[in-house]
Amino acid sequence: MASCSQKTTAPTAETAATTQTAEAVESTAPPAFEVPVEYYKLDNGLKVVLSPDKTAPIVTVAAYYNIGFRIEPKDRTGFAHLFEHMMFQGSDNLGKMEFIQLVQKNGGILNGSTRFDYTNYFEIVPAHKLETMLWAEADRMKGLNITQENLTNQQGVVKNEVKVNVLNQPYGGFPWLDMPQYANKNWYNAHNFYGDLEDLDAASLEDVQSFFKTFYSPNNAALVIVGDFDPAQAKQWVEQYFGGIASADLPEPADLTEPRQEKEQRFTKDDKLANKPALAFAYHMPERNTPAYYAMGLLDQILLQGDDSRLHQALVQDRGYTGSVSGGINAYLGNMYNYNGPMLWMGDLVYDKDVAADSIINVLDQEIARLQQNGVTQQQLDLAMVKIRSSLYDQVSQLYGFGKADLLASFALFDDNPARINELEAEFRKVTPELMQQTIQEYLRPTNRTILIINPQAQI
Repeated sequence: MASCSQKTTAPTAETAATTQTAEAVESTAPPAFEVPVEYYKLDNGLKVVLSPDKTAPIVTVAAYYNIGFRIEPKDRTGFAHLFEHMMFQGSDNLGKMEFIQLVQKNGGILNGSTRFDYTNYFEIVPAHKLETMLWAEADRMKGLNITQENLTNQQGVVKNEVKVNVLNQPYGGFPWLDMPQYANKNWYNAHNFYGDLEDLDAASLEDVQSFFKTFYSPNNAALVIVGDFDPAQAKQWVEQYFGGIASADLPEPADLTEPRQEKEQRFTKDDKLANKPALAFAYHMPERNTPAYYAMGLLDQILLQGDDSRLHQALVQDRGYTGSVSGGINAYLGNMYNYNGPMLWMGDLVYDKDVAADSIINVLDQEIARLQQNGVTQQQLDLAMVKIRSSLYDQVSQLYGFGKADLLASFALFDDNPARINELEAEFRKVTPELMQQTIQEYLRPTNRTILIINPQAQI
């Protein structure tokens, strides 16, 4: 390595001005984003994340299981979602619906959901009820009340949900349920994860018992506590209530890989209840946590997020083809952080019948071509950074701490590193105009795209 000379020279007026400018920029840079994170594991494999926050006298308890739509058994589509419902049907010490009543009668709120790569349950309660919530979550992790009566009841509930939300709705399942099935090739990424009615009917009591024993084990889960609590006391309760739950033998992870798409795909779907056409586009994303992944997050801000985005300006403001354009990375079922596997960058819009679908696709091509030809300037990149930083803060502050718990649980499950929540901003700041250009060329090419058009059939 060459030695470094100690010789110094007096600064010129130009270098002095440059130095002052750099110092001014540095002094006005936003403070580093920092969330308190304490992470450890119990002997049974349960991942535990503690994040104290004294802002308000409430706590959020979130239990995330590493089982989602993608890896449910073949011929049992919708099983992960069905099981989400089963978790509210009672456990060893809490009867049917008593878990919900326990939370609500103590002034709290709760919910559960199924996503591509996890199923989650959370409660937000007054801070002094933390122990109660930990006991209740451990009780159903330890022993769910799996009966034929409960299974039959929830099969009916889920089938009715499918009918109400998808089969009997205009644009039902568009594009969040439809597009993955059209754009992907691997069954795990491309099946009807809400559930075919026949598959839901076919689920047996033995299926449910095996599913619970395998996937709802502590070594397949993350427990997150966010809010106003004493970490030492919380650790004691976590060990007391969760420490004795047995771990399970987990199956080998499913192969989720998707082949590189080399040709554009276009599909049309008739919708008997829709009265206007709709169009969705999807591009396969770069692998999660890669430099191009962060670049795509910034391109999403430039192209699709907000009224200042290129597609909103071109399709809504300039041409009036539609009233709005929505979408993003994992936009309909989460955010760009809480998934683990192949993903799509998607957008969708409903438009008037006198507008040709090709006109919309041409606008999309033109806006991407503008970025390819002109590049992304540092000024545009800085603006996108401001937007994504704002979006990240919005996510973290969502629903009294649940947004923060969601990211911590996802990063614990998928990366074994919940502190990654504090690294996101720095990763986005590493993105250069050159990397943006490379990402546009590789991932926003037409041959990496799937188009889905809804053909309206409703009689007006």
